[in-house]
Amino acid sequence: MTNRPVLLSVSQMPSSIFHVDDLGQLTPLHETAFDTEQLLQELLARFPSVLSGEATDAGAPAWLLVTREMRVPDDAEGGGRWSLDHLFLDHRAIPTLVEVKRSTDLRIRREVVGQMLDYAANAVAYVPVERIQEALRNRCQAEGVDVSEVLRHVLAASGQTEEEWWQLVKTNLQAGRVRLVFVADVIPPSLRRIVEFLNEQMDPADVLAIEVRQYVGPGGRTLVPTLLGRTAESSRRKAVGSAVSGPTWTATTLEMALREAGASDGECAAATALREWAETQKLRVWWGSGTTIGSFIPVLDRGSESYQLFSVRTNRTVELQFQWLIPKLALKDGTLLGALRIRLNEISGIQVPPDRLAGRPSFPLAALEDVASRSAFLAAWDAFIAELPTPV
Repeated sequence: MTNRPVLLSVSQMPSSIFHVDDLGQLTPLHETAFDTEQLLQELLARFPSVLSGEATDAGAPAWLLVTREMRVPDDAEGGGRWSLDHLFLDHRAIPTLVEVKRSTDLRIRREVVGQMLDYAANAVAYVPVERIQEALRNRCQAEGVDVSEVLRHVLAASGQTEEEWWQLVKTNLQAGRVRLVFVADVIPPSLRRIVEFLNEQMDPADVLAIEVRQYVGPGGRTLVPTLLGRTAESSRRKAVGSAVSGPTWTATTLEMALREAGASDGECAAATALREWAETQKLRVWWGSGTTIGSFIPVLDRGSESYQLFSVRTNRTVELQFQWLIPKLALKDGTLLGALRIRLNEISGIQVPPDRLAGRPSFPLAALEDVASRSAFLAAWDAFIAELPTPV
């Protein structure tokens, strides 16, 4: 049985919703106020996809929580005059400033708007990308997680290298391309009108509100987010200027981009052969949505693990995804990747130094123009996949 979501306007929001499970059992979920603002903040930090839906122009983004209680200074040397509830980045590298309030907080009507504009104006002016990177590192250290693992999801969705993605964060900040989001259990009409007005007037920034209703039943809770603030006029005005992500690449558009970048017939044939090999091996081919560099990545899904192998990129390079491979339990000692490196280094035009096993070394796509070289490259990956342990 497939459950399809029902979209409801704010005025239609019911006091109860009903869940029908695969056994045909009906469970009522009753609308329940959040006990505290802190609870809503914690849920948002744990489940940032609540911010998705129509809140972006090009589909649901991959989210990265930089930190909670991000300090925002009011001058270049300041340590932080204000504290922003949440700072997120999405895979399009758009800084997203989130302020959370409960409807019972009277500040939600006016004071929160001035607060958010203070945050945005000063963050753009006085929060460099280096401070954002530091905040992310500090959060990861406090939580005992690896920064590379945290970044993996957004980088995979962006189709960009870490350096390219952080550079885009910097570019977006400098251009004022940010997203301001008010989150509450109930957005009052007065705040909604202000948000709609600001969103129509501000460009390239987006100003949005998300109303998050909570429905509680015996099996847990259901969160129902509703986007507010995106009007037809704001969408029309920003249709061109605010786009920061292109559509998902395809085999056709990737080859066209390769041709435009000066790729030879042999390079295009190599890109096609690598994609067809992935499909023949029943690998998942992930297509990027980068605006400047397109790519595809063959991904091996085995048990609970997903292994990104390499990416073929429209800048006429092939990038080995060692950085995302080595954290895997089966690869942490470097033995399998070391054997793969030796096989790859036997191919003319490919040279992976031993100290790059934790990075993303790349080489020209032209190295695989020759059919024999291409076959050797794919044979090396066949051997690598065969050596991976079978999941229990």
